[in-house]
Amino acid sequence: MLTIVSDLLLTDTFLIRGNIENKYARLSRILDEHRRFFLKVRDATLIDLGTGDRITTPLLHVNMDEILLAHEFLDGGSDTALAEMAKGQELDRVRVFYTGRVNLEFAGHVRPGSYDVSDHSTRRFFVMSSPVMKGLKDHDDRDLKQLGDLPYAILNKERVAFLYDFN
Repeated sequence: MLTIVSDLLLTDTFLIRGNIENKYARLSRILDEHRRFFLKVRDATLIDLGTGDRITTPLLHVNMDEILLAHEFLDGGSDTALAEMAKGQELDRVRVFYTGRVNLEFAGHVRPGSYDVSDHSTRRFFVMSSPVMKGLKDHDDRDLKQLGDLPYAILNKERVAFLYDFN
């Protein structure tokens, strides 16, 4: 059984930490299946990427189109999705670039073609394992620093500006 601790959403303005309301599955599935414009986040903390300032609110509505990256903190001991990625499956090494208020780069490994699935109505996000991020000042904030140590990231392919596939 998974123990879901907290969710993390990155936009080009804020890092948002909280709990997705009415969460019934893994975050990647929630993001792909969510058909409303806004995702509700309970007990949200917003960290301004430009200044490091924090805002807290009991309920936040996040526009799905604003999400660049997502991650859920959980006990992965029985997580079959992470176990599948850890098996000797062939993964492609890629660099992903987002442009906007903050230019970000993520380098890591993805399932072959996962970023280019043609079914836009159901697969808006893809998973990158062992992401390395460049372009963000951490303002000596523990949550912003934590972005550099994520075991995986869920990336919004509709917001990707450029992608370089080393394969």
